[in-house]
Parts: sequence; C-alpha cells; structure tokens
Amino acid sequence: MTEAPPEFLSMLRAAGLAAVDETPAFAELTGGVASDIWRVDLRRGPVCVKRARARLRVAQDWRAPVERNAHEAAWLDWAARIVPGAAPAVLARDEAAHMFAMEYLDPGRFKPWKPELLAGRADARFAARVGATLARIHKATAGDAKAAREFATDANFHAIRLDPYLEASARAHPELAGPLAELLRVTAGTRAALVHGDVSPKNILVGPDGPVFLDAECAWYGDPAFDVAFCLNHLLLKCLAAPAAAAGFLACFDAAAGAYLDGAPDAAAVERRAARLLPGLLLARVDGKSPVDYLSADADKARVRRVAGSLLVAPPSRLAEVRDAWARDLERRR
Repeated sequence: MTEAPPEFLSMLRAAGLAAVDETPAFAELTGGVASDIWRVDLRRGPVCVKRARARLRVAQDWRAPVERNAHEAAWLDWAARIVPGAAPAVLARDEAAHMFAMEYLDPGRFKPWKPELLAGRADARFAARVGATLARIHKATAGDAKAAREFATDANFHAIRLDPYLEASARAHPELAGPLAELLRVTAGTRAALVHGDVSPKNILVGPDGPVFLDAECAWYGDPAFDVAFCLNHLLLKCLAAPAAAAGFLACFDAAAGAYLDGAPDAAAVERRAARLLPGLLLARVDGKSPVDYLSADADKARVRRVAGSLLVAPPSRLAEVRDAWARDLERRR
C-alpha cells in the first residue's frame, strides 16, 4: 500500500467519496493490459479506480484512444440498468483525465470465471446465464438511437478489436486475407445493438446472483455477433488449456450459444455472422496482437490454425458447425 496519486484523490474528493482530510492507501490490481486499475481503501470502504493506457501492455506495439474509458463507464451504466447486478456501479468519473471509480466487488464472493475454467470447472448452467444476460443487453438496445449516438466508437473499436484481431491475422496469413477482410467489412458495417467487445472469461465474475461483466473498454454500437463469437471462442480454446475438461467446455459452448439465441434479437442473422466470425477470432488468439496466455505448444497452435483456416475458406452458417469441427479435430488428434 502507498499514497494515492493526487489526480485519483481529487476525483474521489470531488465526488464526495473521500473526505478532504482523507489520504487513503491504494494498491495496483494486476492482470489488465489496457488500463491501470487500483484498489483505493477509503473510510467508506474500498473502491476501484481505472485509468486508460495509451499503449497497451502487450509484446507488439498496440495503441488505442484513451477516450474509451468514458465509453466503458457508460456501458457499465447501461448494462446495470438493463440487467441489475450485471455490472459494477460507477461511482465517479473524470473524462478529462480518462478515469472513473466503481464499486469494489469482494473477491470472496465474486470469482473470475477464467481461473475456474482453467481449473477444469466447466459449469454449463453458468455459461447459459452468460449467454442469456448478453442477449438481454443486446435485445434492450437493438435499434436504440440514443445508444447508437452515445457509442458511435467506430475508430476505437477498429483500433482495439478489428485491427489487432482480424487485420493482424490477415498480415500473418496472406492466404486468408480475403476471408478475413470480408469478416472485417461485415462486422464494421453492422450497427444493431450495444456491444461489450471483450466478453472474455477474464472479464466475467461468477457472482452470487449471476455473471458480472467488467472491462467494457471496447464498448461500441455495432454487431452483437462480435460479443457472441468472442465469448464462445474462449470456450473452444479452453479445451486445449485443460484437455480433461474438453467435454465440459463444449457443453458450456452449447449452453451459452443456446441461451443467447433463445433471447437474442434477429437470432438467425446474428448466429450466421457469429459462426463466420468465430474462426477469424480463433486464429487471432494465436497469430493476432493479443494471443491467449495459456497456449504455447506448437501442436496446439497448429490445431487452431488448421481448424480456423478450413472454416475461413468454407464459412459455416451455424455455431454448431464450428463447435463440431473443433470437436472432431480434438477427437481425431488425441
């Protein structure tokens, strides 16, 4: 613990969260690549303060507009109104300094989903709740003109999602540049609902009342298929991280996809776009700017490239087609 930087304390005092005579301790929370996040222990109790970084903590040179911090806070507000408890409450914000404060969620009650999955604990019921919650947010914002204006963040989404994932993968695989460019064109050109943009297990807490979504720095009014494909992609990749639980992860895939499609607006069209986008995102987590941190074996990377490449060349129209192609490859090459 050490003394908080003055800009954090100024924001907290201006919002009435910290007293004038209060000098709280703070500790940096680890794990994020796009922002600096601190726990600040106030007299009223702990809070989190988050400030966007211009250069992300990854091996490649990856920069993004810091204005995304304001859109993240706004996404949290929208999500919490649509599904109470689905996002932490935003307590204060300073858009000029690109930071905001939010409630601190006790890690004893709110556990990150990623470590649970990596430990092989595949809970299909929880996965279904993730899918259902996403569907509620997408459905509530579908065609919403106010959300479209507030989250017209195309440049930001391109900088932190489309370029580092699809464009970077195309640069690594020129033979697949055509299909990847088409995915980029369709995704960038679809504006249908409020998108989180980073629905990864590391950004989802297993809460006592259901999933809690964090880190909405990529918030965008765009293609809901991106959220669906992004989340399901991680459930496929976990089959390589914890092979003994592969059947459970595939069950989670089915549960999340099924629950989402049951509640989604324009479900058939979203599924078609998600099914085609998913192989591109699968490839990106090996050869894009943000490879997953748990795949290092050459055989695992080759499997991802093989399955993703074949599906990019012959695009699927149903999510089950992607899941089945992945399952067949897992079975065939054990």
